[in-house]
Amino acid sequence: MRSLRITRLLLPLAITSVASGGIFSNTTDAQRAPRTEILPPAKAAAHVHITNGPTLESVRDNTAIIRWTSNNPGGSDEHFGVVHYGTGPEHLSEMAKSHIRLNQGHAETVFRVRVDGLKPQTTYYYTVDSEQGNGKSDGVKSTVNCFTNP
Repeated sequence: MRSLRITRLLLPLAITSVASGGIFSNTTDAQRAPRTEILPPAKAAAHVHITNGPTLESVRDNTAIIRWTSNNPGGSDEHFGVVHYGTGPEHLSEMAKSHIRLNQGHAETVFRVRVDGLKPQTTYYYTVDSEQGNGKSDGVKSTVNCFTNP
């Protein structure tokens, strides 16, 4: 009985493998492998602007996530979303950054930054920006927004 169950499992696997050229094929693994091309970094956008947000995606305990969308900034593929924040609109002395890898094929880029270490029942003010992997800003600083931590 056990032999019959194994045969029932192996037969469909063998048929699938033969049909796809897996066992009796002259095709090598290199020929079957998907081809990927690494593109050089895109030219930096002349003007980067926020198309959606920034908005508070979530907030709980001592953590908040800020999200926004901008046109694709181009430049280096390695990028960071940056949030400057503080407890007063004129005192945004704290900073949080999150890494992102740009997709050159997309017209827009979504940034999400996690802000940790927030105090309960405190109002925080923030602006957002993005920067290339080398620290150069994309020049997309938002207006000042705020939220209150529960």
